[in-house]
Amino acid sequence: MSSGESGGAVESLLSHWNFDLDTVISLMLGISLSAACGFRVFVPLLVMSAAAVIGHVDLPTEFDWIETNHALILFAAASILEVGGYYIPWLDHALDVLSTPAAILAGTLVTAAATGSDMSPLVQWTTALLAGGGAAGLTKGMSNIMRVISTAISGGLTNPVIATIELIAAVVLALLAVTVPVVAIVLVIGLWIFAIQRIRRFFVRNRSESQPAEGIAP
Repeated sequence: MSSGESGGAVESLLSHWNFDLDTVISLMLGISLSAACGFRVFVPLLVMSAAAVIGHVDLPTEFDWIETNHALILFAAASILEVGGYYIPWLDHALDVLSTPAAILAGTLVTAAATGSDMSPLVQWTTALLAGGGAAGLTKGMSNIMRVISTAISGGLTNPVIATIELIAAVVLALLAVTVPVVAIVLVIGLWIFAIQRIRRFFVRNRSESQPAEGIAP
């Protein structure tokens, strides 16, 4: 493909996306909710549904089902079950495995719902999968690693504490996303940086501790 054809394809794609303030805010809302899905899958969906039911968030027509009382009750029940499951020792690890793809799907859904009125369907779902699904997957992946580190250090004793921190993060992020998306997206980036630093520090420390032991071994 020539450079002219490539440029034309990019221009064609961008022509479906109106880069105005509303679009940027909608994208911040979607990504922040998606990141919250990485901590708890159903809590951000519950917050979005509640915000839509009271009229605080205006969702596209194809997502009207999220604005129903039935959806609100369903998300509330699912949130209670999910939150409770993370305090059961044998179940929390199983939930980590099962909730990873679920978080990506939920992140894609909330971003599509947040940005649907500002984009064409193709750009809407492509953006939702890459930005929303990616944000949820990244957050969930980091959360899983932090949980593994916690288990390795404490033998699982601090897992309830980690579960509580994750729940608080999910609730705070979701509430900020539907009220002040700019603050929410800044908090998301800050959490990512913090998690990356903690994970890196853990592996660097373990590597430095293992090297002397290897030198002493016969």
